[in-house]
Amino acid sequence: MDKQNMRRRLNAARSRLSPEQLRHNAVKVRETLLEQPWVQMAGLVACYWSTGSEPDTHGLVFALWKHGATVILPVLRDDDDLDWAVYDGPDTLAPGRRGIMEPVDTRRGVEAIRTAALVIVPALAVDRDTGVRLGRGGGSYDRALARVGPNVPTVALLHDGELVEDVPHEPHDRPVRYAMTPSGLTSLM
Repeated sequence: MDKQNMRRRLNAARSRLSPEQLRHNAVKVRETLLEQPWVQMAGLVACYWSTGSEPDTHGLVFALWKHGATVILPVLRDDDDLDWAVYDGPDTLAPGRRGIMEPVDTRRGVEAIRTAALVIVPALAVDRDTGVRLGRGGGSYDRALARVGPNVPTVALLHDGELVEDVPHEPHDRPVRYAMTPSGLTSLM
């Protein structure tokens, strides 16, 4: 299956998830992730503000921030690369270029992700053998992941059934080290 067809199929499956299922998934993902010692110890966390039927990160971002982590969220640039800004509570967000909430704080630059101790990214699917993630197709997170050090935990948040065999990939696609689903955390590398 090619990337475009796989995206269509996965987005259709996500659209069938009920609000109750989405809430349940968000709680399970957040609780399991926050139990990990390497998450608890991360001083600077790069995350994202979820939208639509993505695994919800709003509670996760808030919990990380309340527990003392500095959380940086992406700001989509005109060239579709990701700049980063600090999240300082729910009142510090405003709609960005595509309507996704972004921090209003000073932009830290595309290189800011290099200093993160933990990187949490969106994905439609992750290949269980290679760790390659299937994103929305803009390449923004592949560019960002290329800047992350080799020992930094990178985690893709998924719904159950999205950790799959054979995600189509190209040379520029970057793998993640972990896949987090409501059923648990899977180490990929």
